[in-house]
Amino acid sequence: MSFRVDERATDFREIDRFDGGVGWIAHPDERMQRASHALEIDGEVWILDPVDAEGLDDLVAEFGDVAGVVVMLDRHRRDAAAIADRYGVHVYLPDFFEGVAEDLDAPIVRFGGELADTGLEARTVVDNRFWQEVSLYNPDDGTLVVPESVGTADYFRAGGERLGVHPMRRFVPPRDALGDLSPERVLVAHGAGVMDDAAAALADALSGSRKRTPRLYAEVGRDVLPF
Repeated sequence: MSFRVDERATDFREIDRFDGGVGWIAHPDERMQRASHALEIDGEVWILDPVDAEGLDDLVAEFGDVAGVVVMLDRHRRDAAAIADRYGVHVYLPDFFEGVAEDLDAPIVRFGGELADTGLEARTVVDNRFWQEVSLYNPDDGTLVVPESVGTADYFRAGGERLGVHPMRRFVPPRDALGDLSPERVLVAHGAGVMDDAAAALADALSGSRKRTPRLYAEVGRDVLPF
């Protein structure tokens, strides 16, 4: 199994479907399990951290017209510019991101505590020279999207965890940013989301991150080192 596949996907695996959106993994066989999402807000669609794939436009069209493409992690430029260009929309970046806009061949819009006028709350998860990350939370339906600090791909999870903290954040889990939330679902950018009993899964991931770190490192071995 390849860790990452870079060519454009000819198909995708649908994940995380609910009334307010859907997700997909463009290369289901890659170890990274890069996931992307489309959220519907008031009849408009916001595409998050997308990896492109043939047939994607038909999937997104089920939810409405595309309003914008959002990059939620500085390393997740992915296919954001290409998809934004295809739909004739802007790429939206958190206002604290540095060194990202220059690498995107697309018109850019910055946002702060809320994504445009969607009602989606933007929370800074990490902001340093090595890692810039924002989460999005919809208080209306309890959807939380976290692009990197937590995930469900196997290299994120130790033992029976349904949701795990990123291998490089196990000792400093994002409790301040996410610990007060009780989401209905948690969508992530590596793996399928947690769609049932998500608040408990998030609380468990944050509270047990440190003590389960040795087990995670033993289980995934050197696979954690690139992160």
